[in-house]
Amino acid sequence: MKLVKSVAAIAVAACLAVVCAGCASSGSASSASASASSASASAASSEASASASSEAASSSAASSEAASSEAASSEAASSSAASSEAASSSAAASDADQAAAAAVDELIAAIQVQERTDTTDADCKAAKAAWDALTDAQKELVEEGGYFADDTGDASKDDPLAAAPDKENEILVVSFGTSFNDNRVATIGAVEKAIQAANPDWAVRRAFTAQIIINHVAARDGEQINTVAQALDLAKESGVKNLIVAPTHLMHGAEYDELVAALKPYEADMKIVISEPLLGEVGADPSVINDDKKAVAEAVVAATVKDAGLDSIEAADADKVAFVFMGHGTSHEANVTYNQMQAQMNELGYKNVFIGTVEGEPEDTACDVVIGKVKDAGYTKVILRPLMVVAGDHANNDMADPEDPESWFSQFTASGAFESVDCQIKGLGEILAVQDLYVKHVADAMAQAQ
Repeated sequence: MKLVKSVAAIAVAACLAVVCAGCASSGSASSASASASSASASAASSEASASASSEAASSSAASSEAASSEAASSEAASSSAASSEAASSSAAASDADQAAAAAVDELIAAIQVQERTDTTDADCKAAKAAWDALTDAQKELVEEGGYFADDTGDASKDDPLAAAPDKENEILVVSFGTSFNDNRVATIGAVEKAIQAANPDWAVRRAFTAQIIINHVAARDGEQINTVAQALDLAKESGVKNLIVAPTHLMHGAEYDELVAALKPYEADMKIVISEPLLGEVGADPSVINDDKKAVAEAVVAATVKDAGLDSIEAADADKVAFVFMGHGTSHEANVTYNQMQAQMNELGYKNVFIGTVEGEPEDTACDVVIGKVKDAGYTKVILRPLMVVAGDHANNDMADPEDPESWFSQFTASGAFESVDCQIKGLGEILAVQDLYVKHVADAMAQAQ
C-alpha cells in the first residue's frame, strides 16, 4: 500500500509541476526555457521514479499472491484432512449405530415366539432395556422398531386379571389376545367385565393362548398376562373347586381343541366345564346354522349400519353399499363355520353382506373371490369390518392398511370396481349383544356343571 501511495503522490506532484510551469509564462524566454528544461528534467525524474515504484509494487503484489496461494493451499489441505477425519468418524458412528440397532432386532426376534421358556421374562426385559438405551437416530435403524414405538393406547387402562383367585369358584376367560392396548380394553376387557357383572360371587381371571402377544405386552408395557398353564396353576394353588373356562374364540377350531387338551391335567384337582365358543356348534355342512350364529350376524350387521350412519341394512342395499366381514380363516375342519355364517346372512335376507377370511380358507372366502362376488352383485360402495373378537393386527394391517398393497382395503380399491371403500376397525367384543352372548354361554356351562 505504501508503494501505491508513493506512485499517486509522484503523479500529483508531476501535475502540480506542470500547472506551475504554465503559470510562469510572463517570465523571460530564457527563464521560460530554463523552467521548461527544469520541468522536463523533473518530469523525467518523476516518470523514472514512478516506473521504479510501479515495478516494486508489481513485485510485491506477485509475492503477496504467491503467499496467498500458499495459504489457500494449506487451508484446503487442512480442510480436506478435517473432512476426511469427519467422514471417518461418521462411518465409525454409523457402523456402531447399525450394530446397536441390529442387536435390538435380535432381542425382539428372540421373544417373538409362541413357546414360553425359563428365560422368557428376562428376555422381554432385556429387549426393552436395549431399546431404551438407543438414541433416537439408532431407533430409526431398528427394522422392528414398531414393536416398541407404535402407539396402540394406554396399557395402564387394561386390567390383566392376573392375581390368584380369591374364591373357590372361578371363571377363566381365555382369549387368543391382542397387543393393541385400547382395543384389548374395548373388546376382551369388556367381555370380562360383562361376565364379572353377571357373576359377582365368582372370581373372574384372564389367560391368553398367544405367547407372542403375552411377550409383546410384557416387553413394551410391563404388563404381565397369564398363559393358560399359569392361570390353571394359580387356580389349583388357590384351592379353586369349580372352574368355568370361557373361551372368546369364534369356533371349535384348532385353538379350542388345544385349550381342551390343556385342561385335562387339571381335571383331578377341580371340576372344570368349558363353555361354547362364540358361534356355537360347527354343524355338519355349510348350510347348518344355529341361534348363536344368528345372534352374532344380527349384532354385527346392526353395529355396522349404526357406525356407518345408515338407516338400515335395507337402505344400505338400496344405496348399493355392501358389507364385507373379514374373518381369520383356518385349515381346520371348522372352517366351514365361515360358509355357515354366509348362509346365516342369506337366511336373514342380508343380500349385501359377504363373508371373507384373511387366510382364504375356505377358498371361496379369499379376498379376490369376495371382490368378484361384490362386483358381480352390482354393489358400488364397500364397508370392510373384521369378523373377529378383537380389532388388532389383522384388522389394522391386513384389512385397513392403505400403504400395504396386499391389504383388503388396497385390493378392493385397486380393483377399480367401487366408488368408495371404507373401513370400520372395531372388534365383535365391543358389541353389547356379543358380550351378552358370552355371558349366556357361561350361564349354560354353569347349568351343565350342576
